[in-house]
Amino acid sequence: MKQAIIDIGSNSMRLSVYEIKENSFKILFKEKIMAGLAGYVEDGALSAQGIECAANALRTFKEILSLLNIENIAVFATASLRNISNTADALFILEKTSGYQIEVISGEEEATYGYIGAMQELGLDKGAFIDIGGASTEIAVFADKELLSAASFPLGSLNLYKDCVKKIMPGENSVKKLQKIIAERIDTKKIAAFGKQEKLVGVGGTARAILKIAQKYYHLPCQSQHISGEELTELCEHLAKGDKEAIDLVLKLEPDRIHTIVPGALTLEYICRLFSAEEFIVSKYGVREGYLCQKLLRS
Repeated sequence: MKQAIIDIGSNSMRLSVYEIKENSFKILFKEKIMAGLAGYVEDGALSAQGIECAANALRTFKEILSLLNIENIAVFATASLRNISNTADALFILEKTSGYQIEVISGEEEATYGYIGAMQELGLDKGAFIDIGGASTEIAVFADKELLSAASFPLGSLNLYKDCVKKIMPGENSVKKLQKIIAERIDTKKIAAFGKQEKLVGVGGTARAILKIAQKYYHLPCQSQHISGEELTELCEHLAKGDKEAIDLVLKLEPDRIHTIVPGALTLEYICRLFSAEEFIVSKYGVREGYLCQKLLRS
């Protein structure tokens, strides 16, 4: 059976198509549209232009799925629709124009699905988990292959950029402002209660982008999935300089994220320090695969 999942995120909207056999899956096809919906939030509401942008992306995905003759389609939204004041209105328009039923998942559900997805590949016994989206960051802690706690925080790479950065790359003052906002919006008590975590697992576009940049910066093999906490701090400091070398590095590898990579990297490095993590590991699976396993393969 073939199953499609559409993820309406705050920075990117993604379509993944899976081949399902019994209780296992294989990714057949992926497509991404950098819709940047968090950039269309005005006074807490998603603007009409932002809703139309999301609708256009859904139309594009629908055309692709029609060409592929995929009938099993699940659609969910994260902070893109969860953290706005006009969720009901936006849902009504998007469902009417696309013909899809859209589920808005909670922050805790997003963290749980992301953890479940990552563990399909990594299968670690103990550690912490992070997913830095466009408008929210999900963090979880697990031990003995069981989820202990999952939480969502109202900051992401795109809304941090919108709130703190005036140019494409942040200057020294913007970096200080970003660091201050990140510290204010992350409830350290929820994290400190679990103490040191040796391994920090990352999923999502920001984590993958940072790993890709790290591979180039440290001359790591392309199949490498991890860097040390010290390497992450050094890379973050390099990117935060915003000089020509840092800009060129991002433009060569992740040009779509030239404006959000520093906010995302600063958030990741802050969480890594809070956990005193010695290793950052990136999984190719995430919230969509967790949603697939938890909601569709078990149904």
